[in-house]
Amino acid sequence: MNIPNILTLMRVALIPIFILLYFLPFHWSYLAAAGVFTLASITDWLDGYLARKLKQSTPFGAFLDPVADKLMVAVALVLLVHSHMNLWVTLPAMVIIGREIVISALREWMAELGARAHVAVSQLGKYKTAAQMVALVVLLANPPTLTSWVILGYALLMVSAILTLWSMLVYLKAAWPHLSMESSRDD
Repeated sequence: MNIPNILTLMRVALIPIFILLYFLPFHWSYLAAAGVFTLASITDWLDGYLARKLKQSTPFGAFLDPVADKLMVAVALVLLVHSHMNLWVTLPAMVIIGREIVISALREWMAELGARAHVAVSQLGKYKTAAQMVALVVLLANPPTLTSWVILGYALLMVSAILTLWSMLVYLKAAWPHLSMESSRDD
């Protein structure tokens, strides 16, 4: 067990705390939940940085880090869909969660072929993640009433959904030679 792996495990452990805070019946609960989500998001960056800097990358960390990220984002999106109950949150949430399932399956399949590098994280994926995290923090920090902050959160969530689709197309295009090669063998 090393510092980056402890940070990743902490991110997973923060999920139930974040959920509990979000549903507390106090005026500060949304802000507190957003604070915990922000802390977890910072540990996502920090654990990767420390793993590289301290040369403490491990197979366990390589497995758990993306799982922790996807759990954290999926839980936040489900909470927001539940409380906002509108198309501005539901549609992007479906796109983002659906894309994560498709790309995870694609990466696993490409790894089996020994071509995992063809679907590595791109710069576009990093922009998507930044827009998504800011949108989630803004939406989590505010009650589900239409304010300028919530409208900003909706807009950023839509931008992140568009970037999500775009990055998925980039990944699928990179994997297409392997996908089409496999399908031609099956015919």
